[in-house]
Amino acid sequence: MIDTDMNDKPYAYIAGPLFDEGERWFIEKVDRLVADNGFQTFLPHRDNPPKTHDNVREIFLNDKGGIDRCDVVVANLNGITTDDGTAWEMGYAYALGKYTIGLHTDWRARFPSPDEVVNLMMQCSMDVLVRSLDELDAALKNWLAKR
Repeated sequence: MIDTDMNDKPYAYIAGPLFDEGERWFIEKVDRLVADNGFQTFLPHRDNPPKTHDNVREIFLNDKGGIDRCDVVVANLNGITTDDGTAWEMGYAYALGKYTIGLHTDWRARFPSPDEVVNLMMQCSMDVLVRSLDELDAALKNWLAKR
């Protein structure tokens, strides 16, 4: 049975590193928060087949298609440097004019200037930078209210 309400829900692409259990746990927590705000979500490691040598192009096209269809990108930018796949997803979303929320909860300073939280190319390409899950929740609610 098709859930007709899903067609009315805004669509969010959840970007971020997925290379260890901690990263997957955190991005799944972000995904739940976004879904709890009424979004249908695309989560790459959930919504793609397991990666093999033969299907990397399929996964790339699925991820690209998720960004093409989305209304909002939520990007986990934590770590000493931002994951290169996440940086590509943000750049592609920016080129498409997608609303992008960057999430950076890591308190380690990357740059001498306190105003530059992540690389300036990413920081200037997002609509909102939030520093906690509570701030992410508020940013999603704000976007929905303006929709």
